[in-house]
Amino acid sequence: MLQVNVSRKTQEAEGVCSFELCPVAGGLLPAFEAGAHIDVHVPGGLIRQYSLCNDPQDRDRYLIGVLQEPGSRGGSQAMHTDVEQGQTLTIGAPRNLFGLQPGATRHLLFAGGIGITPMLSMAHTLCHQGADFELHYCFRSSDRAAFLQALAAAPFAERIRLHDDSGAQGQKLDIHALLASADAGTHLYVCGPAGFMNHVLTAGDAAGWPQARLHREFFAAPAADPDLDSAFEVVLASSGKTFTIPADRSVFEVLDDAGIYLETSCEQGVCGTCMTGVLEGIPEHRDQFMSADEHARNDRFTPCCSRSKTPRLVLDL
Repeated sequence: MLQVNVSRKTQEAEGVCSFELCPVAGGLLPAFEAGAHIDVHVPGGLIRQYSLCNDPQDRDRYLIGVLQEPGSRGGSQAMHTDVEQGQTLTIGAPRNLFGLQPGATRHLLFAGGIGITPMLSMAHTLCHQGADFELHYCFRSSDRAAFLQALAAAPFAERIRLHDDSGAQGQKLDIHALLASADAGTHLYVCGPAGFMNHVLTAGDAAGWPQARLHREFFAAPAADPDLDSAFEVVLASSGKTFTIPADRSVFEVLDDAGIYLETSCEQGVCGTCMTGVLEGIPEHRDQFMSADEHARNDRFTPCCSRSKTPRLVLDL
């Protein structure tokens, strides 16, 4: 855990604030790679994940952007209303589940709304490397687009393409044309609302892009209908202990109550922290972390949100 001071809180756009975090004791913060995020201990006891959006070469600060979600579970609301400049926060060290691919010859970055945050650090890194890349930033309107001033002043400004949904048709994103002309060394990275991401990834599938070249980071998993859930059993392979998972509780919650430690973070199936091996049975995957190919293997699942298609799962625990 790290103690940081909120050295600056800035209204970046309608509903979006940025927070500059500097070490309380001075000195340097742990290094991070483009695409990394941190766990932020939000007032009220919540832990939320936010992408680092500054240049990874900046070692004296972290910068995060937070969208005030209308359907917030409390995290983004608390960041906007309860966290002020000069306040001290506890954060975790950076973790990266959305890194740049070193073997790519070209990089296409697609950001929708607040999904611009990890793309900023990626663009800084690619610019330092002299890599071939484009950043496509899609937003509903300019007043809701965060970091426009920073992007205009960035050393990679000529590589940025802005797509305003409220603007002229000619400047809107034509994802199919972009992906149809890409060569085999090009990798795609996408982050933003689920609808936007699914649009981009579906276009990639339609254009014949292999899953290995499609990289994504969801901020939230789609809500499931709890009325369709049913009970099932999980068995721990190491001990043979069996637990019943009620329809209204997750595997993580039941195991945690039993004193069985599973590291978790987002509790929504987007970060992959709690990934657990499956030895028998077929999971009902509800995460947004794994690809379709990884889901099809059915050898891992996320106990924070996923359930079971079979009456029993045997876990590698």
